[in-house]
Amino acid sequence: MNNKKLFAAVVGLGLVTLSACGSSDDGGSPGSGSKTVTLVSHDSWAVSKGVLADFEKKSGYKVKVLEDGDAGQAVNKAILTKDNPQGDVFFGVDNTLLSRALDNGLFQSYEAKGADTIQAGYRVDGDKVTPIDTGDICVNYDKAYFTEHKLAPPTSYDDLIKPAYKNLLVTENASTASPGLGFLLGSAAKYGDDGWEGYWKKLKANGVKVVDGWEQAYNEEFSGSAGGKKAKADRPLVVSYASSPPAEVIYADPKPTTAPTGVADGTCFRQIEYAGLLSNAKNTKGGKAFLDFLLTKEFQQDMPLNMFVYPVVQGAQVPAEFTKYGPQAKDPETMDPAKIAEHRDDWVKSWTSLVLR
Repeated sequence: MNNKKLFAAVVGLGLVTLSACGSSDDGGSPGSGSKTVTLVSHDSWAVSKGVLADFEKKSGYKVKVLEDGDAGQAVNKAILTKDNPQGDVFFGVDNTLLSRALDNGLFQSYEAKGADTIQAGYRVDGDKVTPIDTGDICVNYDKAYFTEHKLAPPTSYDDLIKPAYKNLLVTENASTASPGLGFLLGSAAKYGDDGWEGYWKKLKANGVKVVDGWEQAYNEEFSGSAGGKKAKADRPLVVSYASSPPAEVIYADPKPTTAPTGVADGTCFRQIEYAGLLSNAKNTKGGKAFLDFLLTKEFQQDMPLNMFVYPVVQGAQVPAEFTKYGPQAKDPETMDPAKIAEHRDDWVKSWTSLVLR
């Protein structure tokens, strides 16, 4: 669930990350007050100051956060440095990239305390990674545009290739941004191995615009976002997240009574993010303690308004704004991680040749 922090900053308030720096350590026992556990993540990591401070007080570890760009970039860098990792825990590898991390031996085994409280639909085989959060990649629409043009917003993948929506959609590059990859995988899940390329040929013919990343798509090209309004953007459809409408409300000043954007519920792909103890981590004890912390209700219930994702632990509550403005998709497209692993690279290569050339 990338770029949520950047989204909030553009809208006006911004999200806050806390990097409590300290020296590297050899693992040590918690409680000394001088030990550090280092988290490596994509640039959307965020947590409330008090929640992180509570973990540091109880565990005796200070937390240092290293952010490494988009999820794909962060995963690739972690793989390249796995023999001498930058940190102890990696957060933010999702189901679209999980096989790449596992195949390259990025993580060592550890079953986090509280793993038995994870909802059954999000659990994975083995103990190399821990599910932390979930969300839906979906097409968002600018309500004002569709009202003004007396046009019903799209509700499905099929709608997006209709003439009425020609030149209205912007999406992210599937080879460089996780929302773009999720949208590609969603179309592959919807139309199958033999049908997704034909769908994208029609989508291309219908004027889909492709940009490098989420920030450009949402805040520069999408007319419904606060950033897009300032930039006088002209695309009323964008690949983003089901949680983007509540963010538009929460960070607006003054707050609107309804979200200015909506979600095409039939275009969603379910994304799950994981964390794991890095192979060759210097502070394995601290890393394990931090993974345990990520499954506590305190952290799980803190996530929605910081990273705009949903918790995976049973009984964790979500803010009212999520229920009202950004409910999870009722029937999102999904795909087995094994199938993603088998086809992802070939699909991205074919997609690049088909759509960008």
